[in-house]
Amino acid sequence: MRRTSRLTRVAVGVASLALAVTACGGTSSDNGDSGGSKEDLGLAIAYDIGGKGDQSFNDAAFAGLTKAKDEFGYKTADVEPTEGETDADKEQRLASLARQGYNPVVGVGFAYGPAMKAVAAKYPKTTFGIVDSVVEGDNVASLVFAEEQASYLAGVAAAKATKTGVVGFVGGVDIPLIHKFQAGYEQGVKATDPKVKVIPQYLTQTAEEGGFSSPDKGKAAAEGQIEKKADVIYQAAGLSGQGVIEAAAKAKVWAIGVDSDQYKQEALAPYKDYILTSALKDVGGAVYTLAKSVEDGEPLTGTQVFDLKVNGVGLSESNPKMAEVVGLTDAVTKAKEGIVDGSIKVETE
Repeated sequence: MRRTSRLTRVAVGVASLALAVTACGGTSSDNGDSGGSKEDLGLAIAYDIGGKGDQSFNDAAFAGLTKAKDEFGYKTADVEPTEGETDADKEQRLASLARQGYNPVVGVGFAYGPAMKAVAAKYPKTTFGIVDSVVEGDNVASLVFAEEQASYLAGVAAAKATKTGVVGFVGGVDIPLIHKFQAGYEQGVKATDPKVKVIPQYLTQTAEEGGFSSPDKGKAAAEGQIEKKADVIYQAAGLSGQGVIEAAAKAKVWAIGVDSDQYKQEALAPYKDYILTSALKDVGGAVYTLAKSVEDGEPLTGTQVFDLKVNGVGLSESNPKMAEVVGLTDAVTKAKEGIVDGSIKVETE
């Protein structure tokens, strides 16, 4: 019998995970039967908007799946979203994975909230995980992050790197989750240099309008901010962020990546010299940690918070040019220490 552990923090590293082997698996139709398959399969993830290949949020989740697959030697599945899908579509996807015997089943993104609440109750023997949302359920682990803390560090870096005194923020969708990124970033900028101006912009009001999945929208937004003299732009926009990075590189100004260490992403290699740093969010580590807890027979449930204190968020240092910015490294180190010891309280709005 599995024992349930309700934690508030889980110690995981932000160490990058290799994005390699494509996982096998898929979904089938489901009639809503309760209980799981007799076949005991491994981790399955259902992607958020943008899907695999976003070089950010979803790819980080895939990295966690890859690590679990390699370590535990079991079958995994990763399933793409469909354009314009409904909660009912998401519910069918999660139910199908549980019915096939995958355990745990993870919904990557807050959009899976309503579907997961419904499906988890029908499959009590399956452990479910949801990233970026809190869903109540005896067999649900809510994997949430202190994005504002990593964003504060990104703001410190931006304030140190700017030469024009103007920096930008591009959010994919105007929602509370992305407000956390903006709030932390702006606070970090102002705490470092109150004279620096921050230009915030959101691509869309809803996810259905493509705010997280349209590089062209991201590119246009970044170009507009560059015209207003922004020379450092932080993006929290999923796949759309690739357009921000492309525009920054073309204009030879700094971009700051998000979620994954985007300096190391192969698809972004042509632009990497202009990716100053990335605000890390260890989605892969969280997904792997949940899978390991199930493999160990002690599945995590309840709200799991991944913050700076446990290295669940952070700031990358891969680009050697980061060290060339005067005072940047020391300022980031000092800010990180302040957040961890509680002397710096980072805002979420």
